[in-house]
Amino acid sequence: MAKLLTKEDIFHILSKRFENDKCKKLSMLPSPFLFKDIKKAAVRIKEAIKRGEKIAIVGDYDVDGVVSSAIISEFFDDLKINYKIKIPDRFKNGYGISPQIVEELDADLIITVDNGITAIDAAEVCQKRGIDLIITDHHTPINTLPKAFAIINPKQSGCGFPSTEICGAQVAWYLCAALKKELSINYDLSKFLDILAIAIIADMMELKDINRTMVRSGLQYLNKSKRFSIQAIKTAFDKEEFTSEDISFLLAPLLNSAGRMDHAKISYNFLKSKSLREAFLTLEHLIELNNRRKETERELLQKAEEFVQKDKPIIVAWGENWHEGVIGIVAAKLVKKYEVPVILFSINKDIAKGSARSVGDIDIIEIIKKEKDILIGYGGHKGAAGISLKKENLEIFKKRMEDRFSKIPKEMFLQKEEILGEIDPKAIDFQLLKILNYFEPYGQENPIPLFVIKDAYVKIDKLIGKNKNHQKLILQKEFATLESLDFNFEERAVKGDKINIIFSVSKNVFRGIITPQLLIRKITKNKN
Repeated sequence: MAKLLTKEDIFHILSKRFENDKCKKLSMLPSPFLFKDIKKAAVRIKEAIKRGEKIAIVGDYDVDGVVSSAIISEFFDDLKINYKIKIPDRFKNGYGISPQIVEELDADLIITVDNGITAIDAAEVCQKRGIDLIITDHHTPINTLPKAFAIINPKQSGCGFPSTEICGAQVAWYLCAALKKELSINYDLSKFLDILAIAIIADMMELKDINRTMVRSGLQYLNKSKRFSIQAIKTAFDKEEFTSEDISFLLAPLLNSAGRMDHAKISYNFLKSKSLREAFLTLEHLIELNNRRKETERELLQKAEEFVQKDKPIIVAWGENWHEGVIGIVAAKLVKKYEVPVILFSINKDIAKGSARSVGDIDIIEIIKKEKDILIGYGGHKGAAGISLKKENLEIFKKRMEDRFSKIPKEMFLQKEEILGEIDPKAIDFQLLKILNYFEPYGQENPIPLFVIKDAYVKIDKLIGKNKNHQKLILQKEFATLESLDFNFEERAVKGDKINIIFSVSKNVFRGIITPQLLIRKITKNKN
């Protein structure tokens, strides 16, 4: 019989995930001046401030882009620096800075946040108009970089910053740090850690090293945040404290809903609310947009499911006027269900705009780049990408993708959800909760620990939820009684069954008492 996991085993296994981390506390964060071009950019912005030049910030419509915009604009607000802010409309402007946006802006200096690394044409227009362009981005560069005054991106060649897997908001925050140094001012940049934590998790960055340190501290700042927006969400959703899961499943979807269903400026304004009343009013709007998003998503998921071919190594599907704001989320849902990469396109006239989501260890942007001869544009990172191409090339693109993915080894497709092993039921207690809490936040590269229990006896079963699609089970294993929940269950368990389960452990708070609760991922019935 295999040895059952103890609490000591679990602590040791989880500790090994971070043994190579170099940045374990905020004081160990790398210097901003390790970024290529950051000194040059900071000096140029300082000059613009002194001369009273016209400065414009161009953001992006997802959470990372909105938070990036909020950080740099709030920094400028506090320093009484005048600027214009432009967050593109997903439906009218498309992604990132474009020649059209440059033409609209009356500026001497443009700073992009969370976009710009592929903006060749926009950079040319800036040059013609005598505008200096500073690009801050974290997406994978293409072979030819835009001709900008300065480019700050950890993924570009020649950049000495030690972590390439950081989000756009972190790059924008680092630019503020460099500018703070250049201006020789006292300014507490830790004030932004609350919303930085939201951006890092929302953009699915690896939760190791720098990111882990910033998110861990960021969660503490988030829970004592004086921002009216954060206070409004706490009150509206009756939250005593936010966890990394609350960011993934509550805060990020709310902030994303504006850019998906309307305009991201709504979320930007929400983060910068000047009063609690203003925050509550905007939050009502965001909740309404998020509910609309969920409904649109359900409808599109049904349509996309019709195109699924289970024998293919990738799902590539499209439809006329599929909602551009939700195709990315629907792609992510299909990835979770079918465990293969997914690319969904919305066709508008002759152009198809796509959203790609990867799986396992597959770098989807590197594969997409190989088809650039038929692409109009593309951008993104290892786990997610945006693409556009002509409608007439969709079939060719699909065939090429299926060919490429069929040659990738099967193990590359495997999700990195770690099953640590079979656990001793007696180890599931308050102390285990403390150990699991210590290794928070969980996410990319630090998956929630999963455990196995075999031959558990179902003592009590109960269907719960509005649609009775969740089950609550009281399980008995030796002398341990285990309370468990199985959301959207696939295998119904009833009293008297003997079952094997894969699960994570969460805390259940009832009348101030904290107890462990099993969240079941998979049930298999024991035939013996």
